[in-house]
Amino acid sequence: MKKVTMADVAKRAHVSKSTVSQYLNKRYEYMSEETKKRIAEAIEELGYQPNFIARSLKQKSTATIGVIVFNILHMLTTQVLRAIEDICQQRDFHVIVCNTDDDPEKEKKYIEMLRAKQVDGLIIFPTGKNVALYEQMVEEQFPLVFVDRIVPGVEADAILLDNHQAAVLAVDYFAQQGYERIGIVTPPIAPHVIPRMERIEGFRQALSDKGLPIIEEYMVGMEIPCIKRRLATLFSSSHPPEALFAINDLTLMEILTFVKDHNLRIPDDIALISIDDVPFAHIYTPALTTIAQPTFAMGKKAAERLFMQIDQKTKHRPQVLRFPPTFIERGSAKRRT
Repeated sequence: MKKVTMADVAKRAHVSKSTVSQYLNKRYEYMSEETKKRIAEAIEELGYQPNFIARSLKQKSTATIGVIVFNILHMLTTQVLRAIEDICQQRDFHVIVCNTDDDPEKEKKYIEMLRAKQVDGLIIFPTGKNVALYEQMVEEQFPLVFVDRIVPGVEADAILLDNHQAAVLAVDYFAQQGYERIGIVTPPIAPHVIPRMERIEGFRQALSDKGLPIIEEYMVGMEIPCIKRRLATLFSSSHPPEALFAINDLTLMEILTFVKDHNLRIPDDIALISIDDVPFAHIYTPALTTIAQPTFAMGKKAAERLFMQIDQKTKHRPQVLRFPPTFIERGSAKRRT
């Protein structure tokens, strides 16, 4: 079967090939509505499929960006991805998503692979371990945006939560409710994971500002599968924590599983606040008090900053943009009278 060409579309629509090309590239400045309608109808009737490879070579753009995430299971990741995809859809850009499992070697391979495919830019949830590679992209003025983390010393756009404020919101609420023995549950403490460190530092500072004790025993920082075992040890002691702050949705799930397995009651036996407003928070019993990240706004801004770099001809001035958290009061941290 003969392949339908742009010339066939032009002939059917009674326009020139250059007019069809302008239509396909959405350059409508001097095109009447009637002309656009005829071209659209001709494309549909003939089943024309544009040659994206040829267009990419001509325009020096693949109309594709890469998004490299460290854990696609995080609610933050999936919601940010959705927002990025929405913006790319509006621009007729494709998105390639890669998951690194926070492994710097996988991240390095994905960066190299995506650049070999000539993507127009990268949005990366960085491991923080490929500094030389990040710096090379910055030096080449390759469009680059970090999400959720910054990489010290690398001058790139970064979109992330105000992590310090999120921790302050949790501690302040616990203190208002009269809790004094307050713990925090995190994945392993890792200096290169900036949000984790900022939340822990914010937690410590907020306790100090409130005159509450900082009890090292209550600082549970370890691999996700080990958290329940550590909590079991902690709650078998004579003075377990009265309240726990989960720094993300994955640690929250471990706490909730531990609570269920040990027949504990929230908030009677343990009060609970988590960062990330998980979808089931409002239907859990009791409903979970959470600190929401503006994930869709963050994803939208990440895509906008990337396209700003793709579109502009002058040297880009990178910015670190921190988004405010939102405290959502429900029942899991409210002291019952």
